[in-house]
Amino acid sequence: MTSLPSVVPAELTGKVVTPDDRRYHLFRSTYTTVARPAAVVLPESAGDIAAALRLAREQGLPVAVRSGGHGLSGRSTNNGGLVIDLSAMHRVDVLDRGARLVRVEAGARWGRVAQALAPHGLAISSGDHGNVGVGGLATGGGIGWLVRHYGLTVDHVRAVEVVLADGSFVRADPLNEPDLLWAMRGAGAGAGIAVAFEIEAIELGAVGLAQLVIDVDPAGAALRGWANAVARAPRELSTAVTLSSRGPSTAAFVTAVVASDSPSLIRAAVEPLLDVGELLDQQSRIVPYTALVSTAHLHANTGQMPATTTNGLLADMTPEAARALVTASAGPRPVMIQMRSIGGVVNDVDPSATAYAHRHQQTLVIATAFPPDGRATLTAALDPLVGHTDGAYVNFESAPDEKTFARAYPGPTGARVSELWTRYDPEGVLRRRSP
Repeated sequence: MTSLPSVVPAELTGKVVTPDDRRYHLFRSTYTTVARPAAVVLPESAGDIAAALRLAREQGLPVAVRSGGHGLSGRSTNNGGLVIDLSAMHRVDVLDRGARLVRVEAGARWGRVAQALAPHGLAISSGDHGNVGVGGLATGGGIGWLVRHYGLTVDHVRAVEVVLADGSFVRADPLNEPDLLWAMRGAGAGAGIAVAFEIEAIELGAVGLAQLVIDVDPAGAALRGWANAVARAPRELSTAVTLSSRGPSTAAFVTAVVASDSPSLIRAAVEPLLDVGELLDQQSRIVPYTALVSTAHLHANTGQMPATTTNGLLADMTPEAARALVTASAGPRPVMIQMRSIGGVVNDVDPSATAYAHRHQQTLVIATAFPPDGRATLTAALDPLVGHTDGAYVNFESAPDEKTFARAYPGPTGARVSELWTRYDPEGVLRRRSP
């Protein structure tokens, strides 16, 4: 394994973790991937990030950047390279309460963000787990519990502070570096290292939360019913579904979140879901938003969840697609199938406005295989679904390659992403991978 010289830049003194450091086991890996980098740098400023990049360049080391470490590809660590871990950069500040503008540093976890904003009556839709880091999600998309009401996280990013691969520090906003702002909102991983985001939050305190268990027929009529009910529902409703099969029976575990504390609105949004199939269980309550994206989720990422994941977007839950999803979750080598409702406000945005171009789809389908199963199992299980998907979401892909790039960034979007990645990182520092 490559080792670092005994002398590191003065600004990084005390901020470098090497394999002989007792903290190394806490920083070497991600949620899905155990790795052995030569060193992990814990910057506290943009200047520290620039120094880390300079050190990596001088030593010829590949660079990985980590905000939270929940990324499914495992690319926020590496073997024999340098990991820039942003966890020490976690401030959350309300810049303008009237405009609901907040500044969030890239190393913060979303559970801490929700906790910090709650006293101000504000929230940001930000994935579905409090341990996810801000940087990875806010540069990739952001499909969260409020997605149909709030939109994607990237849709509300008004500015990004970025360290480029050459170490320069820039602010990207509509007037300064607008092309970089466009790339950082959906394809930021290849453009620069986000230091902090200015994000427009929404007024939110409590939300309606319903958890349902619905019997799913082999033909998937219940899944079509779910998709149709969500499409007709008030935009305050967002849902997530996990399919679980035992023998011949399949159940859909539905979490429904209504971005309101109004009992009448919650009831109107949730009641149609009660009729999409045989209801096996239900419960509902009003909870603070912090209960969904909780600080109780916080944990160290030590490779504890090895998995292989891929995804696809559906514009329509056709009978064929619904049947394929049930079969994939209940076949002889089943995979875990999860679905997230999108649409709503997401689809009001022009596809060219951000690097996330998928503005007509209604459902995100996520498929995961666990050891000893892997990519071959996923491919076999999802083959009947492939012809029905339309695009993909970069943050739910274990093995990003040219094919998945084309699905995540289709047509002109992909061409613009490639051009901007080359412009802002001509040597491919942020795209170079360890062996």
